[in-house]
Amino acid sequence: MKLAKLILSAFAILFASLSVGTQAVAKEKVNIGICVSWPGYAMYEVVRQKNLAPDYELNLTIFEDPVGGHSALAAGQIDIYLCTGDYTPLTIDSNTPVANVAFLNPSYGVDHIILSPDQNIGALKGQKVSAPQAYIGHLLMGLFLDKNGISPGEVNWVNLNADEAVGPMMSGDLAAAYMYEPWISKVIESRPGTQSVINTADPDMLKTGIFMDVMYMNTNFISKRRSVAVDMLKARWDAVQYWHDNTKEVNQLFADYLQWPAEDIGYVIGTNGKFFDGGIYIYDFDESARVCGVLDGNPPFGLPNGSMKDVVSLTNEWWIKLGLMSKSHDAGKGIDCSLMGDLVKQGYRQSISAR
Repeated sequence: MKLAKLILSAFAILFASLSVGTQAVAKEKVNIGICVSWPGYAMYEVVRQKNLAPDYELNLTIFEDPVGGHSALAAGQIDIYLCTGDYTPLTIDSNTPVANVAFLNPSYGVDHIILSPDQNIGALKGQKVSAPQAYIGHLLMGLFLDKNGISPGEVNWVNLNADEAVGPMMSGDLAAAYMYEPWISKVIESRPGTQSVINTADPDMLKTGIFMDVMYMNTNFISKRRSVAVDMLKARWDAVQYWHDNTKEVNQLFADYLQWPAEDIGYVIGTNGKFFDGGIYIYDFDESARVCGVLDGNPPFGLPNGSMKDVVSLTNEWWIKLGLMSKSHDAGKGIDCSLMGDLVKQGYRQSISAR
């Protein structure tokens, strides 16, 4: 009888210890979407591989169709989505449970408008110009035309992605096109005299704040799992710090994850731990917090403190001009800077410079 009791006690102790051990290793799952295979969106792979959020299991999904990622976020299939900020007014317009919680990476010259060698800017009225509809290239073309006194309705729009525009540019069927590398070099090689006439490193483009990678979150995720949302936001900035301090290692990590040549990763995010002139610029936490208006000081490139709403409103105006939206909305309905504010209140700070 005593032996039986001892055996039962031993099993009870073993079961209890196994239960505690299971609880100790259980991790809360967070589903994260990445908008196309792009280095600027891949910092959560650093979080995952370097265990920068040890209490969480991160499930990462790459959506090569950006709209598909937005649909998954709105449906609650993913909690976080990294994509371009130009979608923010569209999420407000469709009344989806989505909030833009942080600006991440301004385009710093990666996006271009190129002009055919037999064209001049003043003669573009009535000509064919291409850009992918409802994407940043559409906005860049619109802003470029406006800067040169041409309204969107005075040209013939062709809905083409950058790679799809290569053939028509080579054949002379297009007068101008939205494009980025390596396609620009291919067109210039085929048609000498083709030139880039504006890119997103232009000061006038930078200070709009429109050409920006951002972080979206499902608002139900924020309301029901707020502490997790804050932890995930912090983890992303911790990954930026790790990249800054270990740029060569992380660039190779990105190359392996995205299946890019490592050299091409450097042409987008650079090798100095901050930016690539002709690629993108990586905001540190403090710069992003200042755009949100939750930390004193001004962000770079002429954006004032707290300008996030103004950027979204300007994007909204341009979608109306380009026929993608019919009315203006309160930009605040698509923005939630309170998570960044929570981190500021917790004392989190980060300021990094090119090495």
